[in-house]
Amino acid sequence: MSDQDTTDMPETGITPGGTTGTFRDVLAKGHARRGKPPLHFADMDADERIEAARELGLPRFRVKQLANHYYGHFDVEASEFTDFPASARQAAQERFFPPLITEVTRQVADGGMTVKTLWNLFDDAKIESVLMRYPNRTTLCISSQVGCGMGCPFCATGKLGLMRNMSAGEILEQVRVAARMMERGEVAGGPGRLSNVVFMGMGEPMGNYRAIMGAVRQISALPPEGFGISARNITVSTVGVVPGIRKLAQEGIPVRLAVSLHAPSNELRDELVPMNRRFNVEQVLDAAHDYYLASKRRVSIEYALMRGINDQEEHARLLARRLNHYGDDWAHVNPIPLNPIEGSRWTASKPEDERRFCEVLHEAGITATLRDTRGQDIDGACGQLAAKVRDQRGSIA
Repeated sequence: MSDQDTTDMPETGITPGGTTGTFRDVLAKGHARRGKPPLHFADMDADERIEAARELGLPRFRVKQLANHYYGHFDVEASEFTDFPASARQAAQERFFPPLITEVTRQVADGGMTVKTLWNLFDDAKIESVLMRYPNRTTLCISSQVGCGMGCPFCATGKLGLMRNMSAGEILEQVRVAARMMERGEVAGGPGRLSNVVFMGMGEPMGNYRAIMGAVRQISALPPEGFGISARNITVSTVGVVPGIRKLAQEGIPVRLAVSLHAPSNELRDELVPMNRRFNVEQVLDAAHDYYLASKRRVSIEYALMRGINDQEEHARLLARRLNHYGDDWAHVNPIPLNPIEGSRWTASKPEDERRFCEVLHEAGITATLRDTRGQDIDGACGQLAAKVRDQRGSIA
């Protein structure tokens, strides 16, 4: 992404069981039930932490010490907690900080400023996160599900299918590790601070609403309750799960909403985003505009440009009419050069079509900035690295 007019832009990427509740049919049919990951400190509420400490014979003030280490210092190595009783460190390690994500492989791009990591979870499932350092901010793109059930044909993650939802702890561990990498200077540019988090990695965040909101609260709370990253620097994306958008609007947490629209007409979007057959363009944009009214935060409209499919002037004009229908400057369009999947018929637009698409939006008074994509010299699109490992090993897990 260019640094021009980026202050309002993110960078990029169900309740358990899925049998009842608002999001019950967002889960793909036949998704695997893989059991639950180990219960982690980040998954426990205050009472559960105190009770777990009591079972280990520890007073409740020890819980705050653990929280300070986890949220304030990004540390889970209890053996090194010098302010903690040596005799209790191993038990605390096992009870509160079971390993949830283990690095499989790492790819580095953009002169070391982009780091993409493939993680292994407790059930040998694979997820990805991408850390992107810019001159004035550092953004982490995180996954919220193993795979994705939305089935968008141009998306590498969609081809994996949905395996399962991730726990809040698994989501937060991606953030903790990235924050520690920045603090310790393990990313090109020296020590720094993780400033932004975007739920644009693998999965549909609204399909795992409870866990992602638990993660959002802990990301944004100040230590020792959270990592202290402003909610205004957190972006939650969706392909257009309307009940999730409306529920998010009621939370009173000023995160940014990003809607992966990708097409301005229902006919085209039905093909590109199958969820459109349930929640169409009008319904999605109505809910997104209502989110803007409730949060007073401009909504990001994500639009992956695909050659000869959705990138022509006619598409830009219809998109502009759709957005201007609401009569206020409520959306920022992010046209995204597609990072194509190997062997896919979906490919990136011509540069001249990308430029003209943005020009048409600007002429209509729509704020739009063509995204400067990161990681094009690695498996940059979300799900590509997991898919490559799956293909080499025969499965994703």
